[in-house]
Amino acid sequence: MADGSITKRCSCRKDGKRLGNQCPKLRRGNGWNPHHGVWRYQLELPLDATDGRRQLRRSGFDTREEAAAERDHVRALLDLAGRDEILRRHIADLLQACKPGQPLPDRDHVAHRIRSGVPAGSRLTLGEYLAEWITNRTKLAPATRRSYQDHITKYWTPHLGQVPLQELTAAHIESVFTTIEAHNAEILAAKASPVPKVRAAVKGIRTVGDASQQRILATLRKALNDARRLYHHRLVDHNPAESVELKSGKAPRPRLWTDAAVNRWHHTRQRPSPVMVWTPAQVGEFLDFAETEDPELYALFDLALHRGPRRGELCGLHDYDVDLEAAAITITSQRTSVGYQVIEKPVKSAAGDRIVDLSNETVTSLRKYLMRRAAWRISAGDAWTDSDVFFVRRADGQPWHPEMVTARFDRLVGRSGLPPIRFHDMRHVAATLMLAAGASIKEIQDTLGHSSYKMTADVYTSVLQDMKKTTAEATSKIIPRRNRPKAA
Repeated sequence: MADGSITKRCSCRKDGKRLGNQCPKLRRGNGWNPHHGVWRYQLELPLDATDGRRQLRRSGFDTREEAAAERDHVRALLDLAGRDEILRRHIADLLQACKPGQPLPDRDHVAHRIRSGVPAGSRLTLGEYLAEWITNRTKLAPATRRSYQDHITKYWTPHLGQVPLQELTAAHIESVFTTIEAHNAEILAAKASPVPKVRAAVKGIRTVGDASQQRILATLRKALNDARRLYHHRLVDHNPAESVELKSGKAPRPRLWTDAAVNRWHHTRQRPSPVMVWTPAQVGEFLDFAETEDPELYALFDLALHRGPRRGELCGLHDYDVDLEAAAITITSQRTSVGYQVIEKPVKSAAGDRIVDLSNETVTSLRKYLMRRAAWRISAGDAWTDSDVFFVRRADGQPWHPEMVTARFDRLVGRSGLPPIRFHDMRHVAATLMLAAGASIKEIQDTLGHSSYKMTADVYTSVLQDMKKTTAEATSKIIPRRNRPKAA
């Protein structure tokens, strides 16, 4: 019995009693009937904590070979403990915890748990698995790792960390998003409260939007897919996250700050959309204000509004990337921040690696910036740090921290009196200016470094709608009239 026995039996009854392995239908001549009954094995396990005897019985195999293969798999798991009787008992605990029909633990995974110091006999919980999963994903980009880790720490481990991995269901996962939506409702209610103290309690606290919820779900879906793929389909036999449906999470469309939108914002302080773009007149007003109030970063803002590089691409420009004679910049890298730590890396896609042409006005702006930068260097003396980064701080020549650039922009917008936009919205402003100048969607795609034409077209459809009125007005004005009708 120590080596385990393999038998065949069925559920047939006679006089109310199971026949088991005595059923005559199990045999066919001198062999077994392949169409009747199932194979099972029985194996003696190490004694339990009270020195009680126990056996592992598993049934439902179509062939004797399948039953023998799983029995040998059990032996291999127990052999991982070597002569350590306590560890053998823990592995036996793990085996007994497996429900009928549930796959047994993968040998490599149990071995890894033993090496990592995780109790081999415990039932693997979602929290334990996610902690192990993120630790072993050594090739992730820093920003991706931080995103995964934040989702695990803030949502999955607190809410579902104690749920056994193999018992995780779609209902468990959906309950997390129900909790998120309830918390969102509480935040919005507090922000709308007439009580100042209640509003102050949620100042700066943001709701978790549809797109963010999609990313939170994607983290779990990726982790569970790896539980199937990387562990030979042994940790889980399906991925419950794949059957969870959330709102589309599509990014909001850009909207123009029309006169009506600005008027409404002055009265309610509410934006028509999270993504807003300035009109050409508002862009000019901002640039005039920035040139006077923040000459240190004016050229960066000017480039962002005219040609639309991302913040990381602007901060990552090197002197050798800027060719003012050819009136072009080459974008190949970016300086981004992960947990406020600055990281320089290549642009995120082949489409992002691009050459962007500059207008004469932008070239003039950058030439003036270089003259100012040379004066700053002389003024700073020994405090100046020589680098090949193009946009640097006046005080010491150090490259700008991306978060600081955003903070300076936000403060400048607030002081200008203009309706607010985010730093990233300057990309949308640049696209709007190109649309107004008659650029094609393909040209805008190439300039902004979008990976697909469809994405560019989808994003700016709403802006095109807002511009129809302006286009209609411009069209009517180019028609020569002897007696032009006056506006009503």
